[in-house]
Amino acid sequence: MKKKTIGMAVLVTLLLGMWLAPGAAFADKINWLKYDEGLARAQSENKHIFLNFHADWCGYCIKMEKETFTDAAIIAYLNENFIPIMVDSDKEKKIAGAYNVRALPTSWFLEPDKSKISTLPGYVDAKQLLNILKYIKTESYKKLSFKEFITK
Repeated sequence: MKKKTIGMAVLVTLLLGMWLAPGAAFADKINWLKYDEGLARAQSENKHIFLNFHADWCGYCIKMEKETFTDAAIIAYLNENFIPIMVDSDKEKKIAGAYNVRALPTSWFLEPDKSKISTLPGYVDAKQLLNILKYIKTESYKKLSFKEFITK
């Protein structure tokens, strides 16, 4: 009985430590950054950037926030492998203009040095977005079409 209690205490301590640790593996939300902070961090951490443009009035933005961006696999993959940046296109018109945002939601994928890889217009569900994130993270876009990547 004593071993069982000690084992349980160790397990609880480990889980609590992971929960309290910054950048814990079990994050419950995407760690969105502001534009300038995200660009700087991407360069220093050498990570690709996921740049999402949205607005409060945009129905598909709200749907993406509630469905796609709350998916556990999306949260974990973005937080671990990308620098996620969210930009309100109404409040940051100059940034939205620089990326030629004409409809919402619109997402961009950038290299760590800020060079543009590709844009992704419209609502995207979690399963599709995860495949796209993996395509970008593995740099498969440099040698394969997305269709080839998915079939392999």
